[in-house]
Amino acid sequence: MNALRTIEWVGDLDGHVALIDQTLLPERLEILRCADVECIWEAIRNLRVRGAPAIGIAAAMGVVLAVRAAPEDDPQRLIMRIDEACDYLATARPTAVNLFWALERMKRCARGAAAELATPSPPWGEGGARGSVNQIKLALLNEAKAIRDEDAAMCRAIGRAGLHLIREGIGVLTHCNAGGLATAEYGTALAPLYAAHEAGRHFRVFATETRPLLQGSRLTAWELQRADIDVTVICDSMAAQVMRASKVNLVIVGADRIAANGDVANKIGTYGLAVLAKAHAIPFYVAAPSSTFDLSIADGSQIPIEQRSAEEIRRGFGRLTAPEDVACYSPAFDVTPAELVTGIFTDRGLIAPVTRAAIADAIRP
Repeated sequence: MNALRTIEWVGDLDGHVALIDQTLLPERLEILRCADVECIWEAIRNLRVRGAPAIGIAAAMGVVLAVRAAPEDDPQRLIMRIDEACDYLATARPTAVNLFWALERMKRCARGAAAELATPSPPWGEGGARGSVNQIKLALLNEAKAIRDEDAAMCRAIGRAGLHLIREGIGVLTHCNAGGLATAEYGTALAPLYAAHEAGRHFRVFATETRPLLQGSRLTAWELQRADIDVTVICDSMAAQVMRASKVNLVIVGADRIAANGDVANKIGTYGLAVLAKAHAIPFYVAAPSSTFDLSIADGSQIPIEQRSAEEIRRGFGRLTAPEDVACYSPAFDVTPAELVTGIFTDRGLIAPVTRAAIADAIRP
């Protein structure tokens, strides 16, 4: 399969971030080139790049953009600038834990590089302080690239872990977009589908439209059709009927954060699908990399839920579809209780049943 490369770093330290502008799909495929951290923040906030893993990658690369031109000769002042950049990027969106995971990883990288450089004599190597500052920046760039490459590998592993479920002729329902566009490439919830397609299996995918921003119809349908996988778009409200008509054998969704007990935060509407799946005795699976688990959060009640602008409901694509002054409630995510989740596919294998102990065993560093 010709995998989508959703986001990547182009060039050396003086290069830029190239990412697919997902707000323009499916009408046109355009690459947004970001040369500063403000561009990355805007891209994350306004969903030009979206999906928990892709957001984390973008944030990591944004840190490099924020500090690569820093003129300071003092490595400790550079560390302060890195912390400031991370704090700024953390304000872009609150729910996807990969964002914060990636930023913390970049901070650790910078401090590790600074400590390593402080050990030899002379203190900062042959280049003095300025040379050490540049080495820290290069370490950050390599770390950001590693985060991207590791995510691509984890997605492939998720595909292998879930491949056995995608049997010949079945119907699979998915919600929002958890494919190549939401990750470095290949995807999470769509990874088993891509793996099964590569293995020559035939099946049908039902992609929910995913109101209000239509990530299912705009993005999932676009990338599945591009991969020559049989996909049918349905409105969100049609899911129950499609299940009752025995067209769906399996539900697979992604995740933006998974609590220690297995409660799953994902795109708004996921919880309702899990309830419907249970009512129709249909297995409900979640696919996510290990970086999406937040073991510091006991359960889903502690997951912060992003509230989006009312305009995304009133006129999401430019046309007024509700009274201009009507109140709108617009949470971007909901939380699906662990007891409704049949299993979670990760890069470390399948977690089933979904229990606190099983998650701790699978995700332990």
